[in-house]
Amino acid sequence: MKHWGKALLGIVITVVLLWWVLADVPFGDVVANIRRGNFLLLAASVFVATFGFLIRALRWKVLLTPILPNTRLRSRFAAVSIGFMANNVLPARVGEFARAYSFSRLEPVSATAAFGTLVVERFMDGVILLLFLVVPVLLPGFPASEALSGGSGLALFRFAIGAVLMVLMVLVVMAVMPQIFVSIAKRVSGVLPASVGDRFVQGLQGFLDSVAIMRDPKLLAVGFAWSLFFWTWHGLSFWLGMLAFGIDTGFVSAIFTEAVVGFGVAVPSAPGFFGTFHFAANFALTTVYGVPEAQSLAFAFAYHFGGWIPITVIGLGYAWALGLSLGEVGHADERLDADEPPAP
Repeated sequence: MKHWGKALLGIVITVVLLWWVLADVPFGDVVANIRRGNFLLLAASVFVATFGFLIRALRWKVLLTPILPNTRLRSRFAAVSIGFMANNVLPARVGEFARAYSFSRLEPVSATAAFGTLVVERFMDGVILLLFLVVPVLLPGFPASEALSGGSGLALFRFAIGAVLMVLMVLVVMAVMPQIFVSIAKRVSGVLPASVGDRFVQGLQGFLDSVAIMRDPKLLAVGFAWSLFFWTWHGLSFWLGMLAFGIDTGFVSAIFTEAVVGFGVAVPSAPGFFGTFHFAANFALTTVYGVPEAQSLAFAFAYHFGGWIPITVIGLGYAWALGLSLGEVGHADERLDADEPPAP
């Protein structure tokens, strides 16, 4: 499916989900709840969420160690910011490609190798979010276990577990038996034009080098520790945002909600995760924790939009400083396919 097809699908899903969450709640009630919110707490939650992008950049250094141990924090933060900005304003979820491509413009790393580390990062995120999804359910006093035993709740659990296990199997096989994939790639490249075949093999080799962390227990443990710290920190932003709208269901409910949202936004949507974020947050807070819909949606709309603004502005600033147009950022996946040489 081409970019336009993905974009159209995302827009349709966003419209449907926004209609769904607002079908039984007058939007005026949501707005009224937003106006009654504590904007100091909301600002604190947005600050914590935005600072989390710096934590992402710090964690990325660990994942980049197998291919380039010494990378600059500024380069990593710039690439992280550009990637999330791209997801916020451009269709077809090009953010990860944009992040890898922009990083290759700043450091001597191929875009394909950088992208490989992001696959590992997403796997680690999936494991921690799955942990945050399951642990609250097992704790005494979880309010609505039946909500997760069927329907959309059960589907969410199955999707989360299946996605994490699938990525784990692929990464382990690629890390343990890289030469098999290289051999297959060389055979395939034999039927391609020389220039295309060489880029294909070199790109795959770079990707395989980047998942070498799966063979290093120490680096893997450090990476997971950073991931646990990041998502706990991000959970703090959810908790503060929930308190801003009078949702005092505890910190555990905040990390559960961020886990539901984390898997929910994996569904295609319009740029910025509109619709998927709101549906997932509303499911966690209203269906599971019994928060009134107007209240949970006030949090979802205010927190989501409040967090959308800073990283989008920061990412646009870094893209401008790097001389990247939105068109170039939007076609970053094609530049990964070309596997352009890394920056000197």
